[in-house]
Amino acid sequence: MRAVIFDYGAGNLHSLAKALEGDGVSVEVEADPRRAVEGDVLVLPGVGAFGAAVARLAEGRDAMRDAILGGLPTIGICLGMQLLFDASDEGPGAGLGVIPGRVTRLVAERVPQIGWNDLRLVENEPLFVQAPLPIAYYANSFVCRPDDERTVIAWSSHEDDRFPAAVRFGRTIGVQFHPEKSSTAGVRFLHAFLRESAGTGAIR
Repeated sequence: MRAVIFDYGAGNLHSLAKALEGDGVSVEVEADPRRAVEGDVLVLPGVGAFGAAVARLAEGRDAMRDAILGGLPTIGICLGMQLLFDASDEGPGAGLGVIPGRVTRLVAERVPQIGWNDLRLVENEPLFVQAPLPIAYYANSFVCRPDDERTVIAWSSHEDDRFPAAVRFGRTIGVQFHPEKSSTAGVRFLHAFLRESAGTGAIR
């Protein structure tokens, strides 16, 4: 399996690539959004700002959106999850629009949220059955607000703000937390997603 990380020019991708490697998975980093969808799995990483990321995405936005909606297994992490939505209060530009909804700032006194937080899982979500993840590591100021909460497969709260920790749309998963920074359980979660993408794990 060839997993391709789309590089929108922000952050060190080494820890994410390291977490994805193994079990027959090779990892490539690609800055061209049109070429990033040529692998077996697309990974949208979790460091950077929305406006800058969508600017890098713009020339290949339609190609990437079409590939995802066509069934390309995709995981968006933190900012990568936010890119799956329509737009963000953080900055201008159009997201991929795979999941209808908007990204807004956390409604809390302590922003950003940095550190470990609980996940409240939606019953029988296959990925969390295969790879239980009761807590995860976050570093975020913004969160996703889907139009349809049936896409949500896990929730978290920061102060009084309840927000989606993870969403699913077919073969696309978005997680607001950083699995690559969430210890062994987070790496197991990533590999459960890869197994599902390869057709060796359950999908709802």
